[in-house]
Amino acid sequence: MARKTRWVQNVKSVSTFPPKGLFTKSAEAIARSLASPRVSPKGPASGLRMLQYFINRAGKGMSTTRRRELEKAKHLMQEKAARGRAKPKQPRRKRAATRDHRARSR
Repeated sequence: MARKTRWVQNVKSVSTFPPKGLFTKSAEAIARSLASPRVSPKGPASGLRMLQYFINRAGKGMSTTRRRELEKAKHLMQEKAARGRAKPKQPRRKRAATRDHRARSR
């Protein structure tokens, strides 16, 4: 019987790469590195997707302690992404009143 291949095995990206051995470090170090603009130029949400992808790809072969540490990093990044979205918006400045030039030319 042929071995079933998973779609995730065929995914290859050349956009940005986390540093080698990053996912073996502490949750804080993983979150800090994946949220950095060098690794995730589109922001912490992009790094969060990279982390979730790694967790999904590792699957059943990952130890429970490593999974717990990666899940902790994921929660740290989710908090960081939520803080980034929660920034208060600056009030829009009103434009200076201008004359209607079309009305004057009639």
